[in-house]
Amino acid sequence: MTELRGSGISRRGLLGAFAATLVTAAPTYTNAAGFLRGGGDIRRIKMYSARTGERLDMIYWVEGEYIKDAVEEVHKFMRDWRTNDVKYIDLRTIDILAASHNLLDVPEPYMLLSGYRSPKTNAMLRSRSSGVAKNSLHLKGQAADVSLKGRSVSQIAKAASACRAGGVGRYSSSNFVHMDCGAVRSWGR
Repeated sequence: MTELRGSGISRRGLLGAFAATLVTAAPTYTNAAGFLRGGGDIRRIKMYSARTGERLDMIYWVEGEYIKDAVEEVHKFMRDWRTNDVKYIDLRTIDILAASHNLLDVPEPYMLLSGYRSPKTNAMLRSRSSGVAKNSLHLKGQAADVSLKGRSVSQIAKAASACRAGGVGRYSSSNFVHMDCGAVRSWGR
């Protein structure tokens, strides 16, 4: 366990202390590079999965450093729930999710519909829907589909778009927003 410089406090202890406290980050949203550099002192991600019943409320970044154990928990949480395959989730995607959530100013966690998708799952979903890309960023651990009960698809998409750090797709008929760390672009209604 790493001890924070001269404080006598371990990272895990700090993480536990902050997990019980509502903290917001104040990122800069002018472009992807500025967004990633100006993230404030603490970054937090809050999600739940209706598919697995799991919940995540995790501070994963403190004072310019990602917390390895916390990030690994995020990777596991965002796994392909159909196959149980875990993949590294691009930290930029996690940052976009967290910053968008902060802009929405809601206490409720995101409901995660899809994080990482295995090739098997992506192929199955493509066979059922024309809206699933063959080379989806979900396959690379660079995308997430989320929703919030307390905010509309339009509100969530506007918050994600304000980050100017990746792709934002509106799926109003299915009540979710796609966020990724690819090129800045938007689609859907």
